[in-house]
Parts: sequence; structure tokens; C-alpha cells
Amino acid sequence: MRALIQRVKSAKVEVANNTIGQINQGLLVFLGIEETDTKEEIEYLVKKIAQMRIFSDREGKMNLSAIDLKLEFLVISQFTLFAQTQKGSRPSFTSAAPPLLAIPLYQDFVSKLGDFSGLRVATGEFGADMQVYLQNDGPVTIWLDTKNK
Repeated sequence: MRALIQRVKSAKVEVANNTIGQINQGLLVFLGIEETDTKEEIEYLVKKIAQMRIFSDREGKMNLSAIDLKLEFLVISQFTLFAQTQKGSRPSFTSAAPPLLAIPLYQDFVSKLGDFSGLRVATGEFGADMQVYLQNDGPVTIWLDTKNK
């Protein structure tokens, strides 16, 4: 499982010009699920993301988490995080999980992130053509891969 996390001042996702998910300050999480991923990866990522201390304290040091500040999450499914680009100019996505496997894991991740953090988790729409708008804060962008624990 891979997650690209962005610290944001605000973010929203639209499908067909309708806003379906929106947050104020918090974390925007692009989540990619691989064919070999299991619920163990979910547990690891949920804890890592919710407790990641990437928000500034009073001294300006990154020392606070989304949980500490009671912020929000926006989770967007993103199979392109598993793009294979070694050959040619057209990426391959063969290692990305098919929808029958990915959808339940995505939904489980969203549910467990909310349960673990106690915070609101907004989402996109799995498999939809989405437009994501964000105001990156910092910018702070962090890449997590459960294969590199």
C-alpha cells in the first residue's frame, strides 16, 4: 500500500462538478492499493498517518499530529501510485489491485482511520474521474510505502 500525504489548509474533491468531499486544515491522503496488500498494511498506515507529527507547534517545529490538533482527513483512491515506468513512455498499472480487491480495502482504511483518530474522514469516489483541489500547507508532502516499513 502506498500513501502520498499532503498537509493542507483546505482540500476538496469533485465528481461531475459536484463537491463530494471537503476538509478544512488537515491531511489529504492519496491511497494506492497493490494486489498483494492485506489488512495488515491498513493497520500500519492508519497509525502512521494519524500520528505523524508534521504540524507546527508554538515554536514552529513539526511536533504535532492531526490527532493532536483535531484536524480532518480527505482520502482519495489513487491506483496511479503504482505506475510502472521502466519501459517505454506509457505507464503500466498491472501491480495495482483490481476493484474487487481494492474497494473493500479502501473502505476499511477510511473506516479505521476515522475510528483510530476519532476525526472526520471525507472521501472521494472510488474509480470515478475526480478533480482534486487543495491548498498545500508548507508545502509538506510525504510518501509512505508499506513495503518500506
